[in-house]
Amino acid sequence: MRIINDTITVNTRGSGDLIDITREVSLILDRSGMQTGNLTVFVSGSTAGITTFEYEPGLIEDIRECYEKIAPSHMHYHHDDTWGDANGFSHVRAALTGPSLTIPFQDGKPLLGTWQQVVLAEFDNRPRKRQLTVQIIGE
Repeated sequence: MRIINDTITVNTRGSGDLIDITREVSLILDRSGMQTGNLTVFVSGSTAGITTFEYEPGLIEDIRECYEKIAPSHMHYHHDDTWGDANGFSHVRAALTGPSLTIPFQDGKPLLGTWQQVVLAEFDNRPRKRQLTVQIIGE
């Protein structure tokens, strides 16, 4: 059993930026040479998340609209009273999405569905430079 850690750096445009990172994750797995195991993608920070969905324009817009309905950006949040940074909605969205995703792999390939991509969801109200950790455990 081996463990490998690698990173992906992503510059985002701010809230609503949904970035397909499937290719980068797959390249890291390929470079590892591992054939079977699990990989985890984790984003550091409390205003972004990692998820998976079919990455196509209609669904991207549906996801953005869904987040706006669940945690509206122009609503009052108690967090904003504490810090005055007006990004309470970002923290709520990130907490609901979660910071990581674990994907099994076999024959050196992630076991994703045909239309399933790995996506970084940026929720903060400003552009960010995100550091993602990819940890691969396997053989």
